[in-house]
Amino acid sequence: MTTTKKTTNKPIVKLQPNPFQHEILELASKQRSNAKKVEVLQKYRHPCLVAIFLWNYDETLISALPAGDVPYASNGEQNSFSGTLSEKIGDAVTKMEELNSKSLGSQDQGRSSIRKEYNKFYNFVRGGNDGLSSLRRETMFINLLQGLHPLEAEIVCLVKDKKLEEKYKISRKNISDAYPDLVWRDGK
Repeated sequence: MTTTKKTTNKPIVKLQPNPFQHEILELASKQRSNAKKVEVLQKYRHPCLVAIFLWNYDETLISALPAGDVPYASNGEQNSFSGTLSEKIGDAVTKMEELNSKSLGSQDQGRSSIRKEYNKFYNFVRGGNDGLSSLRRETMFINLLQGLHPLEAEIVCLVKDKKLEEKYKISRKNISDAYPDLVWRDGK
């Protein structure tokens, strides 16, 4: 008896209008074929998503921030949390995964998104705003992260160190196929 694999062409899950970038990246990452990943990336293209990909994959865009964990610098919460901001973001993401939720409930209120904040990214790459002192740049980055939803902040931390592929299964080829008009400054 021969078994044939039944191939179904399932439609891609539809996200809410103006989705978080982590929702788009997760949806694209879950797709098994390059064609489906490309379809998701094309469907939800936004300048902030392109900015994330360029910062992460283009080798000429070099972070002006130190690599590694982001230090924690909030006076208001120092007694309740010690460690780095990267650890705090990681704790929040772990809590959401344990709850099988993408929300922290009432703690999500007032959180921003990459969609609203990506226009500040130029401050964090070399050649973007070189007039900033390192202290000012790092303070701006910490403030940005603290205002973002934890899953969005995690993406920015990954991109800063060019490690987006460690969490999301999206390659530069997927992006190039989805956005053939995208100009990579490193020429690859």
